[in-house]
Amino acid sequence: MNIENLVSVSGLPGLHKIVANRDNGLIVEDLESGKTRFCSSRKHQFSPMETIAIFTDDDDSEKLEIIFQSMMDQNAKNPIPAPNGPAADLKSYFEKILPNYDRDKVHVSHIKKVIKWYNQLDKTGLLTAEAPKKEEAEEVKEEKAKK
Repeated sequence: MNIENLVSVSGLPGLHKIVANRDNGLIVEDLESGKTRFCSSRKHQFSPMETIAIFTDDDDSEKLEIIFQSMMDQNAKNPIPAPNGPAADLKSYFEKILPNYDRDKVHVSHIKKVIKWYNQLDKTGLLTAEAPKKEEAEEVKEEKAKK
């Protein structure tokens, strides 16, 4: 799963792919409709998906990519609830996905947003099995070079 070029833009629903970077903003593409538009940095705030994390009890945080991977791995035995479902269902689901999430800092609205983002990425086909890490890929290249 590669969420490197994806951003959440304030004031716009869903996730967007970065098409181009300008001095005064970004040109982004809506993942669902495919429409591109310019978003000024004066009007919008950008949150890169790779920098978003969920607080945990041990005063640390868990990257969103790892949470998405956990959701994908547990999807068969722990189906994803509707994001507009009851708060108790959303919390119990999230406890199974990330047992040590900080219940004081992570609100139901955050859980809803994570589920909506996951569903959008799944619908657009951007959720795939985890690619090998950079270190592992480099080791494979070194082994091939030795042969």
